[in-house]
Amino acid sequence: MESRRSFVKKTAVVGSAAIVAPTILPARVFGANDRINAAVLGLNGRGKSHIQGFMAQDNLQITTFCDPDMNILKKRQKDFKDKYNQDVALEQDLRRVMDNKDIDVVSIASPNHWHALSVIWACQAGKDVYVEKPGSHNIWEGRKMVEAAQKYDRIVQHGVQLRSSPAVNEAIDLIRDGYIGRVYMARGLVFRWRGDIGDQGFSPVPDGVDYDLWTGPAPKRPFTKNLVHYNWHWHWDYGNGDVGNQGIHETDLCMWGLDVGLPTKITSMGGKFLWDDCKEVPEVLTSVYNYPEENKIIQFEVRPWCTNTEEGATVGNIFYGDKGILVVDGYDKYKTYLGRNREPGKSGEDGGESGTGMDRGAGGTDGHFTNFIEAVRKHDASILNGPVETAHLSSGLAHLGNIAYRLDRVLTFNPESEKFVNDPEADQMLTRNYREGFEVPNKV
Repeated sequence: MESRRSFVKKTAVVGSAAIVAPTILPARVFGANDRINAAVLGLNGRGKSHIQGFMAQDNLQITTFCDPDMNILKKRQKDFKDKYNQDVALEQDLRRVMDNKDIDVVSIASPNHWHALSVIWACQAGKDVYVEKPGSHNIWEGRKMVEAAQKYDRIVQHGVQLRSSPAVNEAIDLIRDGYIGRVYMARGLVFRWRGDIGDQGFSPVPDGVDYDLWTGPAPKRPFTKNLVHYNWHWHWDYGNGDVGNQGIHETDLCMWGLDVGLPTKITSMGGKFLWDDCKEVPEVLTSVYNYPEENKIIQFEVRPWCTNTEEGATVGNIFYGDKGILVVDGYDKYKTYLGRNREPGKSGEDGGESGTGMDRGAGGTDGHFTNFIEAVRKHDASILNGPVETAHLSSGLAHLGNIAYRLDRVLTFNPESEKFVNDPEADQMLTRNYREGFEVPNKV
């Protein structure tokens, strides 16, 4: 399969407005009355929320849906027409979207293995980007994504919508202000109901599915419904398990609350204890990330089935200080407990009045898209709530935990070089072998 660069050279011959090679385009600042044209890439899952997030914005038009599965595209096109009474173009090949100069912004909700390369291609084509979590499928390509956003001066927002939650921002302010004392530990919780997915074996590629494009940068296996469309999450070549799925919201918040980057010591244990299915990733995973120089630590837990809650939360974060604890439950609420007797302290939730006496509006995906489009209009990455650097780091934390699990030993990591210390075997797992035509470039 040809690369985007050779692809657009060929399409230029037949008169399309192709970008023959990446060029740094002058930044465009959109006025309040200027229409922004958007495309949504990946329409099976989170892409539906991206449609809603874009359509909540003023003077923005979704012009294109893109997905390797034409069956999904046609269904979303009909749904879009029924709901919004608007037409939208369909495209299976994202390279044609990147080649379309009338498209200003793209959102990416494709499988994890496509995220970083899609971001890089969009930046090279002069488009601003909203990318779902995780930002990357591995640590090396996450850094390349950051480099591309900086080199081409693009606005790149990471889809961790809790960063746009007023309540969660209020919780972070309490941590910074010492409300629960010196905070030394954060726990991330991902207790999601994940069942037996079986093993459906190999089958012919369904009509309407461009499986070569779906595979993209990853190794091309024989087609199986074990991968297309959701259960790729549980296979290493395409997904990153639940720590790299739901868990990115929580890895991001752990790092944000503790004010840390990547750790220097990592260990993980877990396994498959419930289902004899085709998942490759662990069902249960416990990872520990140590920051000896900062005297801080992160614990992360993934559980798949019947379980207890932790301080009322099943998906969220707990921060531990020497005066109390702060619990973030989900995406939009928090509560605190102080002292040995666990006296209830300040609390808050989006959309109402908090325990601090502050009135707040709603956050969520729509609010995160509002923040993204505001940054696009002003061409100001500094106002992004989830900038590209956070995508790299929060995804990187999950990747490090997975590497430690797969190697079954304690790892020592150098956050400055983003390499392991004297560990070539672990270093090999920081990147991957890319399929020809879909390589993440060493020089973006």
